Amino acid sequence: MPPPQSRSSSRKNSSSSNLSTRLKSFSKQFLNLSFYRDLLINPNRSIYVMFGLFIIEIFLNIFIIKRTNYTEIDWNAYMQEVEGVVNGTFDYYKLKGDTGPLVYPAGFVYIYMIFYYITNLGRNIRLAQYLFAGLYLIMISVIFYIYNRIAKVPPYAYIFMCLLAYRIHSIFVLRLFNDPIAMTFLYISIVFLLRRQWSIACILYSLAVSIKMNILLMAPALFIILLLSVGLRATFQYIFYCALLQFIFAIPFLLSNSSAYIIRSFDLGRQFFYIWTVNWRLIPEHIFLNRYFHLCLLLLHILVLLYVCRYQWLKNIKTFKELLNYHKNYILSDDAIVTLMFYSNFIGICFCRSLHYQFYVWYYHMLYHLLWSTNSKDIVNLLILGLIEWAWNVYPSTVMSSLILHICHGYILFKLLTSLTMKSNTKKIEKKSK
Repeated sequence: MPPPQSRSSSRKNSSSSNLSTRLKSFSKQFLNLSFYRDLLINPNRSIYVMFGLFIIEIFLNIFIIKRTNYTEIDWNAYMQEVEGVVNGTFDYYKLKGDTGPLVYPAGFVYIYMIFYYITNLGRNIRLAQYLFAGLYLIMISVIFYIYNRIAKVPPYAYIFMCLLAYRIHSIFVLRLFNDPIAMTFLYISIVFLLRRQWSIACILYSLAVSIKMNILLMAPALFIILLLSVGLRATFQYIFYCALLQFIFAIPFLLSNSSAYIIRSFDLGRQFFYIWTVNWRLIPEHIFLNRYFHLCLLLLHILVLLYVCRYQWLKNIKTFKELLNYHKNYILSDDAIVTLMFYSNFIGICFCRSLHYQFYVWYYHMLYHLLWSTNSKDIVNLLILGLIEWAWNVYPSTVMSSLILHICHGYILFKLLTSLTMKSNTKKIEKKSK
């Protein structure tokens, strides 16, 4: 048996050796440039960049609110429209604000009624800005969850997504539009689609539609996702849930004046002002307002959707029976679900009659997934994103800014049509009967 002093010395040597090993391991991992390079380019390690950006976003939103003047555009009008309902008016023909009549579905009224009471009848603008900053943080965290789950976009791209999004931050905390509220519910509904919680996903999707109708641009994709995931019968059941929510929200307005509610809140033929258009400044105003031009855009929208549906989304399905039984044999991949929703929305954006500045939030965060779902090089993707950001920040829009925007949209659509890649759907493992 060794003497006590010898054993003590042995322990010290062992402890020193372990510390030395740990320091070497630490320096090898954290003082190595390849570690940080991997953090920036490996999609499977995106969570670290996302967490850092989320913290930065908290302070960035506070900084923007404190240092940049709020711009009044629609907030007072929203409050005036909601105040009419608070005072007992449910006839949509009689609900209006400084910027015109109320043209949004009932969900918008209920959401902004909450803001109305929280912000002292709409007078506490600063509080409203902080509420929208919180909304932005919720939305970006949900978007990060979706992107991290798909693991397709390199982490460094999220730095551009967050820190260069001048217009997006403005739409949230300096303008207080309803578009970001609708998009937040939309992204949350996509999370539940990824979790295969179809009822909750459809209810949240319908809630988003009830705030702003642009969410309907993703309806074709949602239908296909449900059909391929749960079958025809269950798909119509979930569509019924969507319709039921719209009906419940609309009951007091329908009882007051049903035709007024339907015409005003779901007016697909509403005319837009040429002065606000971002995408069609390159054509004369009389063409912009022409109904035949609108019909041509609608026709192109439908034709492209049909082509994509048949030759991309359903290209491996040969018969109607195979389509109806697809959910029994395969599970739709997460990547496919997200791509279908984003793709459907982007097609609608390409053929919109008019894009106003607040509409940028409709698809800004989707562009990264769409671009990295093609064979386009990273440097080209960043160039396209930069040009789109530039076009949306030119005010008022010009012929050049509109042209650049269309060229970028055309490039993305062409790439999606010719080189779209999605992670494969997985084949179900059937349980063997005894």
